[in-house]
Amino acid sequence: MKIAVIDGQGGGIGRVIIEKIRLEFGQNISIIALGTNSLATAAMLKAGANIGATGENAIIVNVQTVDVIMGSIAIMVSDALIGELSPAMANAITKSDTAKVLIPLNKCNIHVAGTVDEPLPHYIDDSIKIIKKIIGGKINV
Repeated sequence: MKIAVIDGQGGGIGRVIIEKIRLEFGQNISIIALGTNSLATAAMLKAGANIGATGENAIIVNVQTVDVIMGSIAIMVSDALIGELSPAMANAITKSDTAKVLIPLNKCNIHVAGTVDEPLPHYIDDSIKIIKKIIGGKINV
């Protein structure tokens, strides 16, 4: 099982996601940190990602080769993350047939109906439950 965690800016959201995945699944899941910049990638690698890659081409290529894509909902929106997420990145993520588990942060002027404002750790706990449903019996935890 391979999960891509995508983040930009300082990589803080990606870092927290990766720490929680490692806590729940240990080394049974391979995590690739995909940063829109090197600072984000480095933060996610430090949190426990197996490998990392940075930039537009890295994101475009790798979202086609993983089992799950994780990040904030903004990763599917062109020019999000204060312009760090290019239209080509958003297009590749959106068009990928890979399962996507997205954190509904109400930033970048994106508001998701049916969600309540929760602290980030609560959203990440929910995302871990979704990953468990997706992977089912594919790994031994």
